[in-house]
Amino acid sequence: MEDLLAAWDGESVSIHRDRATGIWMFICVHSTRLGSAAGGTRMKHYPRPADALADGMRLSEAMSLKFASVQFPHGGGKAVIALPTPQIPLGEARRRLLREYGAFINSLRGLYSCAPDMNTSAIDMDVVAEVTPYVFCKTEAAGGSGDTAPDTAVGVFHGIRATCRYAFGSDDLSRRTVLVQGAGGVGGRLIELLMEADAAVIATDVDAPRLESLQAKGIQTVAPDAALTTECDVLSPCAIGAVINERSIPGLRCRAIAGAANNQLATPADADRLRERGIVYAPDFVINAGGVLHGGGIEEQHWTREILDIKLEGIGEAVYEILQRAEGDGISTDAAARRIALARINSTETSAA
Repeated sequence: MEDLLAAWDGESVSIHRDRATGIWMFICVHSTRLGSAAGGTRMKHYPRPADALADGMRLSEAMSLKFASVQFPHGGGKAVIALPTPQIPLGEARRRLLREYGAFINSLRGLYSCAPDMNTSAIDMDVVAEVTPYVFCKTEAAGGSGDTAPDTAVGVFHGIRATCRYAFGSDDLSRRTVLVQGAGGVGGRLIELLMEADAAVIATDVDAPRLESLQAKGIQTVAPDAALTTECDVLSPCAIGAVINERSIPGLRCRAIAGAANNQLATPADADRLRERGIVYAPDFVINAGGVLHGGGIEEQHWTREILDIKLEGIGEAVYEILQRAEGDGISTDAAARRIALARINSTETSAA
């Protein structure tokens, strides 16, 4: 872990070990230049604590870029609850663990505020909020903004339209085939939005009952291991990260990639590989920013539904700007998106000086 910490350009890592279970918790704060850090809580099994730390660091950096990309006043943070086995805690054991996590957050005195992420939910945030006020996206019944997935899907939908406008000269999705990889909270709602727009949808999911449910609705499906090699206009990764990598890129049969998953690229070099193949890539930390606009916009900025809808539509404009900038500068879309976001982050230093 020392090597990870030495190489990281973030601001701080806070570490806590739950004595009752031996579970490690990491809160990674990448930047507070735009405001206090905020980000999701990932509960997941990792082979080693160092793997959990590496994941938290990378995800927190993506959160910094995400907030800056949509000009929202927070810095990037991420929390990882590193489970020692694949079994997800339930019942009273889960409740006790979440309260322990809440006390950990509270000890940082507002440096970081949490939200749901992989294997955590708005209901879990209600439990965390019993011991700390630094929580976004509690259930609506508890005074929060609730599930972020539907609005994340709306932002991705606008991003797909913008990507098609750039790649094909039209944002008319009725002329496009979109393959959605992962039909959970975000992917499932995205499928509905695409079908309402008369797109030809192909879907896949590793969960067999979910796949059967899609088939029962008349949606074309493919096996999970065939998703990346199935011909389509737009590939929309909405599940795990790092699916776009040196091994998978040669087999891609799409013209564009625009999806909700975090950290879709295994390495920054993969963006250059996509550019070499002529595949348009909508940077994930921009197109999937609908969740932070939902939580922060409703709870902190007190946006009306009308304002939130305008902000979500703006994700499409942000994606289109990035695609044009990348073309003009002769660089990958990931590099262009990072330039724009980092310029906004670094401008706060200039202003402060």
